[in-house]
Amino acid sequence: MLLEIDDIHVHYGKIAALKGISVSVDQGEIVTLIGANGAGKTTTLKTVSGLRNLSSGAVRFDGRDISRVPGHKRVLAGIGQAPEGRGIFPGMTVEENLLMGAYARKEDSSKELAEVHELFPRLAERRNQAGGTMSGGEQQMLAIGRALMAKPKVLLLDEPSMGLAPMLVQQIFSIIVEINRRGTTVLLVEQNAQQALQIAHRAYVLETGRVVKAAPAGELLDDPQVRAAYLGGASGDDLTAASDVASAEAAEDPEAARGPEEGPTR
Repeated sequence: MLLEIDDIHVHYGKIAALKGISVSVDQGEIVTLIGANGAGKTTTLKTVSGLRNLSSGAVRFDGRDISRVPGHKRVLAGIGQAPEGRGIFPGMTVEENLLMGAYARKEDSSKELAEVHELFPRLAERRNQAGGTMSGGEQQMLAIGRALMAKPKVLLLDEPSMGLAPMLVQQIFSIIVEINRRGTTVLLVEQNAQQALQIAHRAYVLETGRVVKAAPAGELLDDPQVRAAYLGGASGDDLTAASDVASAEAAEDPEAARGPEEGPTR
């Protein structure tokens, strides 16, 4: 197994954000985590990438326990992340943003840059444009491209469709499938359950910091309970607990909590 998340518990102060999450991702898979706001999806990705500390449990990557390994060393080991809210450097050019993704690597990154340009021709066209002046869809492409510059074995994608027009959502998900086809394993967090389940091999449903369902993605796509949950079927207790976690996450990362907006294109 390439990535194993084993019974992890994570807290924001006294608030338990993750309450024993276990997830596995095998080489070559697309695995998606779905659930409402505050379910613990983003916290799970942050814990894998080293941005959140574990209270207990373990994260193993490529056969090695990385639970206490610093985040920058996890990047070098092969974990790349395109964060929620994109997190690009607005004052830097597109090319400079991409090269930042390869900053920790010592070898030449021209091959990876060419591959990113092939996946995202728009980034090649706008290589000298400031990242902050690009549209929301272009910024999402830039965030994914920057993560790919690190040559990840597994790519963590956090809400890649957030704030995008439907046509751009389809384009982003098609690119995720192509990235996977080229050999990169993907762990995808996405509120657009329909789209995520259509491209994933397997999926986990998170509710208030716990995994409540795990199955092949096609099965969950047709699961009446899963479908009902995304039409407002959550209980009042679940919504209250999710709100507490979402508030704690927002306090930690107000920029991501505010969410991206479509910016101008020049």
